Amino acid sequence: MPNSATVFVVDDDAAIRDALSLLISLHGLRAQVFASADAFLDTYRSEWRGCLLVDLQMPGMSGLELQAELKARDISLPVVVLTAHGDVATARAALKGGAADFLEKPVDDAVLIDVLGNAIRLDAERHSTAQARAAAAERLGRLTPRERDVLRLLAQGNQLREIAGQLEISPRTVEVYKARMMEKLGCRTLADVVRAGSELAAETEGEVD
Repeated sequence: MPNSATVFVVDDDAAIRDALSLLISLHGLRAQVFASADAFLDTYRSEWRGCLLVDLQMPGMSGLELQAELKARDISLPVVVLTAHGDVATARAALKGGAADFLEKPVDDAVLIDVLGNAIRLDAERHSTAQARAAAAERLGRLTPRERDVLRLLAQGNQLREIAGQLEISPRTVEVYKARMMEKLGCRTLADVVRAGSELAAETEGEVD
């Protein structure tokens, strides 16, 4: 099973699968091939990184249907559609559904490799962002409701006495909450507190949405 960035080729034509796999490998990328959308979905693992190179018209689930199924399953691997049966309406549907790119056969080798490289970089960026959000959520999850209040107000620029007044507690108690909050989050400076406050605000906005 792939542990690093891989191009997952989904095409019902064995000759095309082999040709694409060879081309991809010759350009220093990893490739894994599947004869159908169902075969990919049955094998997929959440830790896979890279992108999909998907044929449009296949027996069973089509490329567009696979794209929709990936979205329904919250699988974020970028999809590049490669087809000999493209038209404007189909391209628009694929791109509207979130495809990273839409290419028509025959495609220049250099163009294909460039598009795949961009899709792989997009996946890496998405994965990095998701990991950062998960780490932030884990850190914030350590805080008590009152510690979250103190963090929010500190990040907004309030002084300890102002926070004490708003929360109706003593400045000394605010200092205790602040110390506990900073220890749990690993904050050492005011800049760290501001960044943590931004993470808290983003989390709160996500809950509201």
